[in-house]
Amino acid sequence: MASSMRGLTQFIADIRGARVRELEEKRINKEMANIRKKFKDGNLDGYQKKKYVSKIIFTYILGYKVDVGHMEAVNLISSNKYSEKQIGYLAVTLLMHENSDFLRLVVNSIRKDLDENNEINNCLALHAIANVGGSEMAEALAEDVHRLLISPTSQNFVKKKAALTLLRLYRKHPDVIPAAEWGLRIVSIMDDDDLGVVVSVTSLVMALAQDHLEAYSVCYQKAVDRLQKLILEHEYMPTYAYYRVPSPWLQVKLLRLLQYYPPSEDPVIKGILERVLQTIMDNSGEQPKNVQHSNAQNAVLFEAISLAIHLDTSSPLVATAAALLARFILSKETNVRYLGLDTMAHLAARADSLEPIKRQQKTIILSLRDKDISVRRRALDLLYSMCDVDNAEAVVGELLRYLRVADYALREELVLKIAISTEKFATSYKWYVDTILQLISAAGDHVGDEVWYRVVQITTNTEDLQEYAAKAIFEHLRVPTAHESLVKIGGYILGEYGHLIANDQGYSPYEQFISLHSKSQFCSAPTRALLLSTYIKWVNVFPEIKTHLVGVFERYRHVLDSELQQRACEYYALATRPEEDELLQNICEEMPPFPPRESALLSRLNRKHGDTEDKRTWIIGGKEANMDREAARHKPSTDTSDASANGVKSKQDDTDILSSLAGLDLSSPAGAAVSEQKSHAESSHSASATAKSLTAASVLRGPHIDRWFEKLCHSNEGVLFEDIQLQMGIKSEFHGHMGRVAIYFGNKVAAPLTSFTATLSVSDPEALSVSFAKIPPNTVNPRAQTQQLLHVECKKPFTTPPILTVSFIAGSHQSLAVRLPIVITKFFEPVQLNPADFFERWKLIGGPPREAQRIFPISLDSVGHIDIAKNTKVVAGHRFGLLGEVDPNPANLVGAGVLHTNEAGKVGCLLRVEPNREAKLCRVTVRSTSEEVAAEVLQLLRDPLGVGSS
Repeated sequence: MASSMRGLTQFIADIRGARVRELEEKRINKEMANIRKKFKDGNLDGYQKKKYVSKIIFTYILGYKVDVGHMEAVNLISSNKYSEKQIGYLAVTLLMHENSDFLRLVVNSIRKDLDENNEINNCLALHAIANVGGSEMAEALAEDVHRLLISPTSQNFVKKKAALTLLRLYRKHPDVIPAAEWGLRIVSIMDDDDLGVVVSVTSLVMALAQDHLEAYSVCYQKAVDRLQKLILEHEYMPTYAYYRVPSPWLQVKLLRLLQYYPPSEDPVIKGILERVLQTIMDNSGEQPKNVQHSNAQNAVLFEAISLAIHLDTSSPLVATAAALLARFILSKETNVRYLGLDTMAHLAARADSLEPIKRQQKTIILSLRDKDISVRRRALDLLYSMCDVDNAEAVVGELLRYLRVADYALREELVLKIAISTEKFATSYKWYVDTILQLISAAGDHVGDEVWYRVVQITTNTEDLQEYAAKAIFEHLRVPTAHESLVKIGGYILGEYGHLIANDQGYSPYEQFISLHSKSQFCSAPTRALLLSTYIKWVNVFPEIKTHLVGVFERYRHVLDSELQQRACEYYALATRPEEDELLQNICEEMPPFPPRESALLSRLNRKHGDTEDKRTWIIGGKEANMDREAARHKPSTDTSDASANGVKSKQDDTDILSSLAGLDLSSPAGAAVSEQKSHAESSHSASATAKSLTAASVLRGPHIDRWFEKLCHSNEGVLFEDIQLQMGIKSEFHGHMGRVAIYFGNKVAAPLTSFTATLSVSDPEALSVSFAKIPPNTVNPRAQTQQLLHVECKKPFTTPPILTVSFIAGSHQSLAVRLPIVITKFFEPVQLNPADFFERWKLIGGPPREAQRIFPISLDSVGHIDIAKNTKVVAGHRFGLLGEVDPNPANLVGAGVLHTNEAGKVGCLLRVEPNREAKLCRVTVRSTSEEVAAEVLQLLRDPLGVGSS
């Protein structure tokens, strides 16, 4: 640039050649005057504008105020030449702030550069948006930046810059970015083949996911899949191996991202994460080749340990991590010691047992004397987090000793943590009072009012403590100098409870008065006002020093402070009333106990530890401090499939299948109308619950889709969904309460389906567990098919089928959700009964509410007969055993089955299907030992047997 602009080169040479500042300013003023004249005359070509604007930029960089050239810079942005456009963008980013009026003039030019199929112009525009981007610019151009990010034609380096630009805009103006709306599309880029793009997009997802956990929940599966490829399968380009560590920056971001979400219950994801974390910890034993290798290795390792703590503090991985951390806090490297202490504080904030940390207590205490203040601060955090009833006296005593030599920057935080630990883990009230008084004596002005408020509150509410507290504070007031907070505590406690020690040697009323009053001259007006209140109480209980106290009131009646003067006048009037007057005695009665309240110290400490940009997933303190925060922050995640909970299998039904059909009290069947009404109400409730769930998931519905679903409910294989791009098929097998479902994804087009994601959601995971056997691949090749296996378990009766959500990129991002044909009848086992057994159990079960009945219209076959073959196929497909000898009418069907569940045991179910050819109606009656099962089975049979089914 300089070689082609000799004027600029000469100007820079003159500035550098100036020996004194006056000569430099003279040369700059001369040049600025010339530039103003040139701009005023006009008729400048692009080269001249570029040259003069470059001189203005150089002048601005030197620190001089510049008030010319803004319009010329705006005009240069519109140039078609790269060199001129570059100078224009450079001037805009340097000379204009985000609220500048000139920025409104460049928005259209920037949008034009974003829309061009020119990567260089795209990048210049993105740089300008990221560096300047005010609220108006973000609102106007965020959509265009997002389009560049997701465009399949964008180059990788443009995608990286677009992701980071969006991150910058979101951090500055979060309300302008529709983060939730863009969630799925942005997360899909985490499957990009270029790891540089993945790093940039992961940075963006981390920021967005913190505030929109649900919208970005699918990123959990993406992050686990990428970690598996990097660490276990070693799928990465050699250029992304930094000292033999595969893309450590990406690993750290992915491990941190996983900590924003509650631990997944999916056994596949849990298994992968365990192997990933174990591999990272095993790799840490490798001897580093140099400092860079060590740094990369440790960065990944510490984040992996944090994730292991987040997932399960009782796992063997955390035990391994604790041993590693004990080694790290002894390291010679400051950074390693810092990270070791910080991660150990995380462990203390989550662990059920602090024993592994307590074993390192001496080392941690020594870290308080470290030469680096950041290490000392982390040691303080760790000691506070690991403090409990067993080691409180040792830890607090050490912190009190350290307080006398601690940095002033640490003292306020140190005082708060000592006060909280002392109150929280006090072994006795006497130790609590002694410790807090020592704290106030040592820390002085660093002690907030909340500390002495709390001492007064606890002393007032604990009768056994009052005499000891009065003696303890009196001893602290005997010294020549005492901090004002001690005077306040002494004023309150001696005023209330000084009479309890007045008869002891050395604690006479006069000595109490002298010890307090001698300190009053060094105290502020509010403290002296408190002491006046103490004196009026003493007038009531210590008549022997009344003359001294009245003398004090007399002197304070003439002070300039209105508050003190008013108090003194009122107290003087009370003190000089006749002795037989009971007014003073009534006014000076002992204070009642304070109502129970939470300590204000914790809230003050939490305010001090406000969230940073990446928002810690834990707070300094013990496990209790983190539990409430965790419950408020995390919501149930639906991104991955719900896995089986740790339930105990019911053993109450070890009898045979037939005995499980034996019902309850004998009850005659109700009339058809009553049964129909009741059954309809139950079915409507079930249908509304299902509809609500499906609506929430935006489930696809339509004649073909519904027909495929109904067919698969009573068959084991078939098409689940099909359009011009994708076909999904099902094959399934069920045994008892367990099942396996194979889903086939077929790509029907000549291009691959990339960023392919399949997730499951179950409305009631306590009743039904569905999980993938492994994470689905993220690419389906052209005109190829991939298969995924699901493991299914029925724990209790359920009514809503699980939802399969599939998203992929085929030109544009597409997402669809369909119901999986996993219904309650899939877990039935057919049963054969003779007529006598059937009718016995039919009567035992009885009518409503264990009976569900519906009458509905049906279609006849092509010759006008009842389609017995279809009805038989539907009933048998729902896994009922057909009983041919029970009903003499060949058109009627009778069935029996047993539902197997893991936790609720076995549930018997009987069925009668009675079609009427003349009326073209069918009555279906279901009786079961469970009301819920009867209603749900009736609903499942109604549609395939009714009008319009095929």
